[in-house]
Amino acid sequence: MADAAEREVAELDAEPRPTPTQPHSGQEMEANVVSKHPEATIPESDVSLADIERSQSHPVRWTVGCVLALAALVLPYWAGRTLAVRHTSQVVHAVERIDPRGIALVAWAVTLFAFVSLAMMIVDRRKIPWFTSFIVFLSAEQFVSGVSLLKFDFWHSTYVMYGDSARIANAANLGIIAAALALAAFAVVWVGLLVIIKKDSPLNVLTHVWTSLVLWFVFEVVALLIVMFGGMLTIV
Repeated sequence: MADAAEREVAELDAEPRPTPTQPHSGQEMEANVVSKHPEATIPESDVSLADIERSQSHPVRWTVGCVLALAALVLPYWAGRTLAVRHTSQVVHAVERIDPRGIALVAWAVTLFAFVSLAMMIVDRRKIPWFTSFIVFLSAEQFVSGVSLLKFDFWHSTYVMYGDSARIANAANLGIIAAALALAAFAVVWVGLLVIIKKDSPLNVLTHVWTSLVLWFVFEVVALLIVMFGGMLTIV
């Protein structure tokens, strides 16, 4: 037994020992002292992770936001459609001198700004200003949609309602549809870039936030130019 204990002690003595180091700066000394602090510096708490997540969820804020978004979807469209049905002559008189390209531009712009506000609300920390902007532009887009009777086969409804002045409503519908289709096309391309481009590739810059926004604007501008100068305003 004594021989075995002596051999174990000899093996322990033969193992390499760590070389003690001295801190070379006050910062290293402070870090060394903190890491070896004998007592816990963070007080104990009975708050669980579920409590923390519950305090950050803001259910009232989410409920108010959903109600406002639903109201912005329904009420402006109803108001615009009511105006188109009950006051058709006034609507025609108000817009008959406006170039259809101008109407298409306005409809495209309010739709695009609504999408941009929603995207910025997701990526930016300032939620309330972007949400307010989203509600305003969404309401404007829905009002224009109601006045122009936007639906899948809108050209039949607009011709029945506005007659020869239907080209104005058709232009507004084409502007809204162009902005939505451009967003859909960009989303498909962007997801494809995420799948194809590797993380260490220089082309990965195309998936960054601000680069993606610029690429999205390119899609939107191309869609607007197709509507305004591609002969679509005269066909529909």
